[in-house]
Amino acid sequence: MKKIKITLVKSPIDRPERQKLTLKALGLGKTNSATELEATPQVLGMVRKVEHLVKVEETK
Repeated sequence: MKKIKITLVKSPIDRPERQKLTLKALGLGKTNSATELEATPQVLGMVRKVEHLVKVEETK
């Protein structure tokens, strides 16, 4: 399965609690933190909900 690298580029301060919890579930805490996850439909759905706060790159 494909892997994607997700990097938090904007602060979750002053965002709804649901978006903060989504970022935590993706493994992102502080700004510029990154995580590499498999591109499952569940992960892609979470990324779509916070796409304005993160940068997504496809990895090998």
